[in-house]
Amino acid sequence: MVLNRDQELWAVALWVEKNHGKEGPAYIAQQLQRLSNEGDEAGIATWKTVAERFDQLSCQSSTN
Repeated sequence: MVLNRDQELWAVALWVEKNHGKEGPAYIAQQLQRLSNEGDEAGIATWKTVAERFDQLSCQSSTN
């Protein structure tokens, strides 16, 4: 099965939720800091999008 880019980003957000739970935002912040230190603008943009999806997951699980 081949995932499109949007599906890949959701998969990463779900992976973060499953593996880091409430510490997910801290994990994402670590990734953003690491990428910032490396000057990886594309990576930063990717993880910011993952963070948005992670937040959406968190909102959905708190309303259910």
